[in-house]
Amino acid sequence: MFGFLFILMFLMFFMIWITPIILVAKSNRTQGGEKAAWILLIIFVSWLAWIFYLLLAPLKQKTENSNIHR
Repeated sequence: MFGFLFILMFLMFFMIWITPIILVAKSNRTQGGEKAAWILLIIFVSWLAWIFYLLLAPLKQKTENSNIHR
């Protein structure tokens, strides 16, 4: 019984830890090396780095679409 509970708690912890990594990897806010740096920061600092990512990562500017409509 203790082994099952331990495995369940480990899986829950792992899912909570991996969620920010998946969210940053799928995000369009950054790309390339910048995205890799954010993912590495999240791996080593976890949720605190993800909060900084949400606050500090630049929003992509859509320059191509804005020039067409002018």
